[in-house]
Amino acid sequence: MPQLEIWQWALGAFCAFMVGVAKTGVPGLGILVIPLMVLTVGDARLSAGWLLPVLCTADLFAVFYWRRHAAAGRLFALAPWVLGGMAAGAAALSLNERVLRPVVGGIVLVMLGAYLWRRYRPDVSGTGAAAAPYGIMAGFSTTVANAAGPVMNLYLLSKNLPKEEFVATGAWFFFIINLTKIPIYVWHGMISKTSLTFDAMMAPAVLVGALTGKWVLQHIEPKVFEALVILLTAVSTLLLLK
Repeated sequence: MPQLEIWQWALGAFCAFMVGVAKTGVPGLGILVIPLMVLTVGDARLSAGWLLPVLCTADLFAVFYWRRHAAAGRLFALAPWVLGGMAAGAAALSLNERVLRPVVGGIVLVMLGAYLWRRYRPDVSGTGAAAAPYGIMAGFSTTVANAAGPVMNLYLLSKNLPKEEFVATGAWFFFIINLTKIPIYVWHGMISKTSLTFDAMMAPAVLVGALTGKWVLQHIEPKVFEALVILLTAVSTLLLLK
């Protein structure tokens, strides 16, 4: 049993709830959990390992809810680049996490600026985001900090997907990627019996969050949805820079 204070258990449950909401309804919200999980666990590096099974649990709910809406073809071009980014991220896990996180946050902010420039400059030619930079950064950031949300949000926004396809496609992406990360985290000693006990106890909060997220998505207008994703991406990325 994890030796945590009551406030840490409460904060952990809140994180699990927010992950559920993010996975089924409000993409971008989940990365706000990253700094909160550091407070819950008390270790910036190990918090990623404690969080991963919670993310996998939420991925299962999201894939089930939106299984009929996924645009899987949007992910094929990303696959080789994501794997390359994950390999680099696995190697980088031996470095100081305080060095890696600002690097991830800075790159995401640059991508956010590029997306906004493309989005609000109709004279810019092109059909969407290039797969290579987004795929590499998504693979790297998800491996070192579970922080690929902002990158994938910007990539999928550039594809002009309906909000249901947006959430469903992202759900399948993270479902596959998060499962792939488990051996990497086990190898680096970031997942243990103690962390898995914590994750099992957080499952009910994930379920409540997933049900809440689905309801929220059904009541958000597309323009509001896009604005919310952009805003949460910017705010959560700034948290990574602290």
